[in-house]
Amino acid sequence: MKLHNKKKYLSFLKFKRDFQQYGLEKARSYEIVLHWLSSRMSRSQFLLLSGILVGLTAGLAGVILKTLVHNIHYFITHKVHFEYQILFYIIFPFLGIVLTTVIVQTIFKGQDRKGIGAILYEIAQNSSIVSSVKMYSQIIQSAITVGLGGSAGLESPIAVTGAAIGSNFAQTYRLSYKERTLLLAAGASAGIASAFNAPIAGIMFAFEILLTGVVFTDFIPLVVAAVCGSLLSRILLQEDVLFRFYTREAFNYKNVPYYLILGIVTGLYARYFVIISQKVEHFIHKLKMSPLRRAMFGGAVLSLLCVLFPPLFGEGYDTIKAFTNGETLEIMENSLFRYFEIKSLTVIVFLVLVLILKAFATPFTIFSGGNGGNFAPSLFAGGTAGFLFAVVCEQLGFKEVPVTNLVLVGMAGTMSGVLYAPLTAIFLIAESSFGYDLFIPLMIVSVISYLMAKRFSAISPELKSLADEGKIFTNKHDKNLLFSLNTKDYIDYESQTINENASVEELFEMIKNGNKNTFAVIDNDKKLKGILDLDDVRPYLFSKETESLSLRKMMKAPPAIINPENKAQEILQIFDDTGFWNLPVVDNNNQFIGFISKSAILIGYRQLLKLYSE
Repeated sequence: MKLHNKKKYLSFLKFKRDFQQYGLEKARSYEIVLHWLSSRMSRSQFLLLSGILVGLTAGLAGVILKTLVHNIHYFITHKVHFEYQILFYIIFPFLGIVLTTVIVQTIFKGQDRKGIGAILYEIAQNSSIVSSVKMYSQIIQSAITVGLGGSAGLESPIAVTGAAIGSNFAQTYRLSYKERTLLLAAGASAGIASAFNAPIAGIMFAFEILLTGVVFTDFIPLVVAAVCGSLLSRILLQEDVLFRFYTREAFNYKNVPYYLILGIVTGLYARYFVIISQKVEHFIHKLKMSPLRRAMFGGAVLSLLCVLFPPLFGEGYDTIKAFTNGETLEIMENSLFRYFEIKSLTVIVFLVLVLILKAFATPFTIFSGGNGGNFAPSLFAGGTAGFLFAVVCEQLGFKEVPVTNLVLVGMAGTMSGVLYAPLTAIFLIAESSFGYDLFIPLMIVSVISYLMAKRFSAISPELKSLADEGKIFTNKHDKNLLFSLNTKDYIDYESQTINENASVEELFEMIKNGNKNTFAVIDNDKKLKGILDLDDVRPYLFSKETESLSLRKMMKAPPAIINPENKAQEILQIFDDTGFWNLPVVDNNNQFIGFISKSAILIGYRQLLKLYSE
């Protein structure tokens, strides 16, 4: 062994001994190797290596999930035979939601937070620390739900899985909050890239939805992770599993009016989809049922919808491919519309009803107990809306309507309006269709739909409930940090209190021996009656007429009262509105807890900002 290599080997053995002395003797060999590498590499080098490893792992998870669902679909459609097709659509969607709910309640203890909101919640509220369970729980749940016919998509579960992989990798190697967040996003982007074989779309997804304030140098791990995830899916997945569209027309500037109108159509439909999803979610949450009964109810509704309209079964990508391949009649032949004479009007009515009911099928799948996301439903609905628009234009007598292009850009338009992610939508369709010459119509439709969505709601409605609760940020990096501050950590529990019946002399003695400038006046039940500060007391300190004074006369009502459940951002706004720097904190029974200062929150924010910037 050469001297140079021998020194490296001895250095590694010494690191391994030191590593084990810190209570990590059970660590796996590859973990020790990576810890050693992290000590030998620069930060940028190790982040690059981390991006590659996280990207490959998250990409593999995406491949496994897509393969599982594809095989389940193949098995139930080719190996399981029912005498009547109606039994097929009744049994499997119902079974998928019920089985998923049983697994969540029994194996995962009811922890069913899902969707992109789950990732944002972990970033803002849990310092980007994601439970290791999510590295496999989302795969199991969504494979059963969507594989058996749930009208939802796999992309959100894949993104959550990738985020969990990135977060746990960062936790294992004790990376900082900023690096942990970056690898979390890298895992999510790799998952999206593997699902669509679209690395740029994966990067745009992380950039638009998950990350803010990322500098260019920190963007490199995100890029390599997305590329690794995409390459892995391209190598391992079969062609019929990939999200690919090969047939399309060349872009013609004369067709721009079609795209302008389609942008408005997809924007309006996206808003309809969002509103119906919210109403269904609220309806299901108000049902006074056990989780299992709720799943049975939602499964029954979904099964009925799939019986009436089979395109609502599963992700729906096969239906969109059929549209682009001119196989619309085959889709209708599997539905109840086969009993009607197939005419243009019949096709239009069929497509309109599919679009209307898709907005019900997806939330019933997700919120009644299934697992999935809105990626695939928005793409399916957008493609259907684009095809419907093309059919209507043809029936109105327009010649040379770009049917396939309208299907493709319709997908981007609806996705942009539903997810508030126009760049992700544009690059996703461009990469999936090899349609880089379609950038102009993609941008036209996506931007129009996005602007219409923003006109209705400033932030994505899918995340609005979390934002209203103060659990996630909306669009500002500083809000993200403020939301991660826990109010209870900044309360002064050693605040001095005095009973409202105490004498003035007792107050003076407390001032003399204490070190506080503000005091809480409470009653015998520790309920807040008022506050006193040194400015209020100072005029009486050297007064000889203290016998006529009482604390009730000297105290004043606080300008505002803080509750421990108030978020840091809300409290800072209250401080700004009142002009005070110290305010009392009380519980729901008005019992005094302590004082909280504006300075304490600002110091906490600066410390977190410094930690994030390191």
